[in-house]
Amino acid sequence: MSGAVVIGVCAPLERAQWAVWDMAAAVVAANYLEAVWSDGGRTLVIPPDPALIDEPASVIDRVDGLLLLGGADIAAEHYGRDPHPDSEPPQRVRDRVEIALVLAAADRGLPVLGICRGLQIINVALGGTLRQHLPDELADETHRRHLGRFDGNAHDVRLTPGSLAARATGTPVHRVVSHHHQAVDVLGEGLVATGWSDDGVVEAAEGRGGFLLGVQWHPEADPDSSVIASLVDAARRRYDAGENITPDQRGGTR
Repeated sequence: MSGAVVIGVCAPLERAQWAVWDMAAAVVAANYLEAVWSDGGRTLVIPPDPALIDEPASVIDRVDGLLLLGGADIAAEHYGRDPHPDSEPPQRVRDRVEIALVLAAADRGLPVLGICRGLQIINVALGGTLRQHLPDELADETHRRHLGRFDGNAHDVRLTPGSLAARATGTPVHRVVSHHHQAVDVLGEGLVATGWSDDGVVEAAEGRGGFLLGVQWHPEADPDSSVIASLVDAARRRYDAGENITPDQRGGTR
């Protein structure tokens, strides 16, 4: 068995152009991947294969950690609401696949990190709800001042001292870059909020055991951030302890 841990990275299908092609592709921004690689992890990109809705273990049993990325708004039907007029078009298969993967990973105690939409997926998967359009509630664009850009979207987040979020960032007050208009409302079962912006928006939530963490900001856009490395480190500790060896791995393969 290789000593390098493998992080499953959930990818959406998006229209993309490369060489002479213009078609749907599984798309992951390189900075997410590079953050895993820089801490010695390997990556396995997981597109929204519909088969994973019913068979998430077919992938979850082959990785040491799960990383959920930013992206389109989650369909409001998943948390019992009607969509807001400013909600983005949903990617329903992606939603259902990622919810299934989160539940399977959490059931196994696999380290999970959700970024932006990823925090929201974790919350919805565990029965929570979302605030659908912060500008309506806050009367400003603090969390997404510039569409399609991270520069100019920085603000402070207060983290509970000693929490997983604070340990992952290394500080109880963290300067972050954000790009979102939705956020956690009612917390999902077993989650506790451990980070807030000055306007009270939940910026971090985590499980009460193991490594289950969601952050509303974008650590992949900050080259000094240790948040993604904390996921890789948690997966490595679990791997070294032999806690995620499945029967097929005992024969020497992943």
